[in-house]
Amino acid sequence: MKTPCRDGAVSRLGRLVLLVVLLPVAGMADQGKPPQYWAAMARGDYAAALSELRPLAEQGDPEAQYSLAMLYADGLGVARDDAKAAAWLRKAAEQGQLRAQVRLGHLYKDGRGVPSDHAMALSWYRKAADAGDAIAQNNVGYMYANGRGAAKNDAEAVKWYRKAADQGLAGAQSNLGVMYLQGNGMVQDDVEAVKWIRKAADQGEAYAQYNLGLMYAQGRGVFLKDEREALTWLRRAAAGGYMPAAAVLRRLEGPEVTRPARRSP
Repeated sequence: MKTPCRDGAVSRLGRLVLLVVLLPVAGMADQGKPPQYWAAMARGDYAAALSELRPLAEQGDPEAQYSLAMLYADGLGVARDDAKAAAWLRKAAEQGQLRAQVRLGHLYKDGRGVPSDHAMALSWYRKAADAGDAIAQNNVGYMYANGRGAAKNDAEAVKWYRKAADQGLAGAQSNLGVMYLQGNGMVQDDVEAVKWIRKAADQGEAYAQYNLGLMYAQGRGVFLKDEREALTWLRRAAAGGYMPAAAVLRRLEGPEVTRPARRSP
């Protein structure tokens, strides 16, 4: 049996700090045999990759167009050029390449290589989301939850978060849990919140681990307040590079707590 939380350091924690996180853009893996230029890219020979990619991209191959866009976006083998990245992404996205649609939406959201336009970002996210891409579904949920590109609509946000969460996307599971916890777009339910946040935490999502630790500390959605469990999850979040978790631990355990390494970009 777990030990209930003592009236001590953990019980003095303030209100939960809960996050709705837009994950870094990625896409669903495409099926089939990898093209030859992937091997050149994998070994860092971007000159060879470009020599194979560019003719294919110019001939209309959406996979090559997407890959060429990524080289321009990251400045690999060519000077970084967000405008050229956006142009090649658009060519691939218009042919239904899901990763290109998601990445193009991200560029419109951030105003990189194209004018900032949240409505356009949502439009491209939605195309990929309708085709089943979990990252895009999560991003659509985020846009509705925050009123970006469309009127704020928590019920619509929940619908899209759930689609992505049901596919196992950790960020969407965390986001759905936060919506349950806050009662946004659905009936407030701490138990359901813990269920979804735990799914994300078990996958190593540091934001979820932090929130789960605070929920154990405050006894929300769990059987009992549990100091040990709270500290376990806070330590995992701190080890994953989430600085607010490290700050909480320093207050609870003193300055000897090791500062976690920063998450790489």
